Amino acid sequence: MSLMSEVGQKAFNLGVPIAVHLDVTYRCNERCVHCYLDHDDHGEMTTAEIKGVLDQLAEAGVFFLTFSGGEVFLRRDFFEILEYARRLMFNIKIKTNAVMIDEEDARRIRELGVDTIQISVYSHRPEVHDAITKLPHSLERTIKAIRFLREQGLRVTIANVLMTVNSSDQSGVQELAAELGVHYTLDPTITPMMDGDTSVLSLRIPGEELPEIFRNPALVGNQEEYCAPPKPPSEEDLEGYSCSAGHSFCYISPYGDVFPCVQFPLPTGNVRQRRFLDIWNFSPEMKEVRSIQAKDLTICSSCSHVSSCSRCPGLAYVEGNMRGPSTADCEKSFYRTGVPTANMLQQGLSKPRTTASLIQIRPIAVPA
Repeated sequence: MSLMSEVGQKAFNLGVPIAVHLDVTYRCNERCVHCYLDHDDHGEMTTAEIKGVLDQLAEAGVFFLTFSGGEVFLRRDFFEILEYARRLMFNIKIKTNAVMIDEEDARRIRELGVDTIQISVYSHRPEVHDAITKLPHSLERTIKAIRFLREQGLRVTIANVLMTVNSSDQSGVQELAAELGVHYTLDPTITPMMDGDTSVLSLRIPGEELPEIFRNPALVGNQEEYCAPPKPPSEEDLEGYSCSAGHSFCYISPYGDVFPCVQFPLPTGNVRQRRFLDIWNFSPEMKEVRSIQAKDLTICSSCSHVSSCSRCPGLAYVEGNMRGPSTADCEKSFYRTGVPTANMLQQGLSKPRTTASLIQIRPIAVPA
């Protein structure tokens, strides 16, 4: 086990929020077709409020801090916030589309000691990428910014969300990342919109295309091991937990709402009304999330995939039950291994059936 894995596991065991994802705004200069956010500003936190939250996060033991949005650079005070966070010694990752980053910005980011910049690139073809972002010349501007950042010696990751409109471009984006000398990640997950609208789920690639991804060693490493049939869960597996959400990680919205994860919209409190540590330690909702072991899951506890599934409790929650299955993850498990999940078997299915019309989604509350 690496040192950072060891630190992460210790934080998990002790219930220390070692990592926090903070969205500083939902405003964005792009309008990506798959985005789940409401881009109107409903009263985001001020500079002073965010600085106060950062002080509280440092007090709580947070080390890894991700700044994201929306587009973080739409906040004119973002560099002020970033500088303040670095003075508190957070290890910082920035998620951005990078179209607003110029050469001087890249230099400032490097001087402030940011660890990683994650940048969304959907295609190596401008006509496809720009059609997804709905911002003309966005790919050109993003690539230019990546070159500025690399010239400063910064670590950059290209994040590629895979969907129907760019499914044939995955290898092209991967080659572009190699050419630029940056890391590449791929995610085939499309999530519902904040208001509960499921129409965006029609952008999910057909499950039949997932095996091609799962059998790509450049993406998953040892695909024979990754795609092997699931092993029967042990007693230790059943006493395990789904993920770090609410255990050592949480998410804070631009309005101060605290959730177990960015994909787990269960309200647990608001830092404008209550101190972060009080929410983290005493929120009934956060305590409930922490209490759920694999053996408590209504269907998944009896599933052969329980120890290897990528089940997201947040996606299960938006489907109606945080102890239930996540349809998207059931689909991934099946197409990864070829073995039906307990959820599928209960419905008498030999293959997944995932369409937007079949998934009932819980709307996410946002300030009026």
